[in-house]
Amino acid sequence: MSTPHEGLATSARDPGGIPPQGRPGLLTRGGEAAAAAAVRLVRRHKTASAVAACCAVALIAVSAVTGGGTPAHTDLPAPGFSLAVLGQPGQRISLSQYAGKPLIVNFWASWCAPCQRETPLLARFHRAEGGRVIIVGLDENDAAGSALKFARAKGVTYPLAFDPQTTAAGAYGVVALPQTFFLDARHRIVDRVFGAVTTAQLTTGVRLMNSDRG
Repeated sequence: MSTPHEGLATSARDPGGIPPQGRPGLLTRGGEAAAAAAVRLVRRHKTASAVAACCAVALIAVSAVTGGGTPAHTDLPAPGFSLAVLGQPGQRISLSQYAGKPLIVNFWASWCAPCQRETPLLARFHRAEGGRVIIVGLDENDAAGSALKFARAKGVTYPLAFDPQTTAAGAYGVVALPQTFFLDARHRIVDRVFGAVTTAQLTTGVRLMNSDRG
């Protein structure tokens, strides 16, 4: 579960903002850049199969024409992660600590324009669910101070991890922000949303991630 899966679908459209100039981070503009990044990620890991690589490139090509999108139900194992808690570097958040529990993994940043409207929605959804739905936010290519200020202003109460080097983003094939993954109890990716998630998409994703509970 901890092995990165660079064969995961990537979006060639531009749902997010551009990272701060001069800092290495996520690619967000241009189908060619997104495709090149995905190919490099696949080649970097010898364990990635040729079939997965071909599927990733093919899906990027389709996204470039159609404006993005993702299979509704992928069933791919989610890559594991272990990151420092945002604002509390002595503590960590890992996927393994949620073993046996469905959860939502949201990739975001304070500089990401679509996150300005998405994050308050996620915060309200989390509060309304009263702990029945687990959400974990992964802050990518960001400054901790800016991210903390942003999260507090948006009313976030769910756990936030700090990923300034985009380690988790790379493992999940995220090249633009925001993106949201829905994981079932076995931590398979059952749904993925490119760009700012909507209430309807949250409802659908939660239904899918809980569907294997019987």
